[in-house]
Order: sequence, then C-alpha cells, then structure tokens
Amino acid sequence: MAGHDEPVTSPDQRKPTNRKLAYTVGIAAIITMVAYLYGNHEGRVEDLWLGGFAIVIALAIITDWVMVRNGLRE
Repeated sequence: MAGHDEPVTSPDQRKPTNRKLAYTVGIAAIITMVAYLYGNHEGRVEDLWLGGFAIVIALAIITDWVMVRNGLRE
C-alpha cells in the first residue's frame, strides 16, 4: 500500500490554511453567485440554487469566524 511510507503526524504539525485567503475566496464566490441572479433567465430554480449555495458559504464563513473569535478553533 502507498500510505505506509508516509510519517504519522498530529493535526498541530500540519501547515494551517490561510484563513484570510479562504474568507476572501468565499466572499468572492458569494458576490459572483448573487451577480448571477441578475440575468436573462426565466426560471426560478437557478435563483434558488444560487441563493442557497451563497447562504451556505456565508454561514460557513460566519461560523468559522465566530469559532476563531471565541477561541474554539485556531
């Protein structure tokens, strides 16, 4: 198996993700999805999906920000 050659590491030894970059990309995705709502389509199904995904991304960003602020996550 290929996984046997990798060393065992704990989560604190891994390189952390760039939180500022993740927030920026998430906000850019939300803005893009909201911009897609204004177009030349006639159906509402696309609007509901885009709005739903934008809300899910926003909730993920807000939840992570609150957890970091309260010290529940590094």
